[in-house]
Amino acid sequence: MRAFVAGATGVIGRRLLPLLTSQGHEVIGLARSYGAAVEVELLGAVVAEADALDSSALSRAVKDAAPDAVVHLLTAIPARINPRRMSRDLAQTNRLRTEGTRNLLYAAEQAGVKRIISQGLACIYEPNTWVPATEVTPLWRDPPRQFAPVFAALRSLEERTRQADGLVLRLGQLYGHGTIYGRHGSFVRQVQAGKIPLIGSGDGTFSFTHVGDAASAIAAALHSQVRGALNVVDDEPAPIREWLPVLAELLEAPPPKHIPVALARLTAGAWGVAFMNQLRGADNALARRTLDWAPHYSSWRQGFAAELTHAAHP
Repeated sequence: MRAFVAGATGVIGRRLLPLLTSQGHEVIGLARSYGAAVEVELLGAVVAEADALDSSALSRAVKDAAPDAVVHLLTAIPARINPRRMSRDLAQTNRLRTEGTRNLLYAAEQAGVKRIISQGLACIYEPNTWVPATEVTPLWRDPPRQFAPVFAALRSLEERTRQADGLVLRLGQLYGHGTIYGRHGSFVRQVQAGKIPLIGSGDGTFSFTHVGDAASAIAAALHSQVRGALNVVDDEPAPIREWLPVLAELLEAPPPKHIPVALARLTAGAWGVAFMNQLRGADNALARRTLDWAPHYSSWRQGFAAELTHAAHP
């Protein structure tokens, strides 16, 4: 099929474009700049030039591409996010998830596109340390103030995708090349420097997704008629008190220190504390069953070891 990928040069897009091309799809990648256009071509796709926040230009680009499917991976996430300044750091991503989604799905509708797949997040469920969330689990009712605009933008993206009869893939914490958990990522560098502590009990439960597994799930979804939302995560949700020491050991870094919640609130804010103590893991059973998909890295343990074993000695 002809697949139009918005966000083609992001960490997932760089894996997705070659994968779709290798499967015989015709791939069109959206590019806003000359550099992005060159990268799209190097990844084996045809370039469509437009700014996702320019509705008219985007509509022309999608119409000219005449795709069968549109994949929405639009983000502008900085290399490092200050948890106390999350709204500022993710303001552009929030616009892409609201205005960009509106523009892209309107363009898809006008072009008669039948298949819509959007990238969501699996960390938006109502906190509960012990029970992994399924797709019908209620979403976070009262997220921390710093996270609230991000959460609202994600809700907007999901609602518009559902209205377009599309599919949202709720991804876990992305790791692999180009991510904060990648070999040269900001989180990894901070762990190597001993600057990531465990806050309080460290009960925040993470679900991880390797960028390659995110790409393979999108490819599988193109061949599916599933609508709604699916958790695309690995098989092993884990509290940060469990996975952070493993990561530090792989990096030959100092073991993480422990700091009390009250002190952490002063430096990391409410979102930093919630990130470490309230996040809820997700269950991938429905995605496995309905997409006939399975993660290559069934556990972050395997994935971290494969990605980061030599990270301490670049």
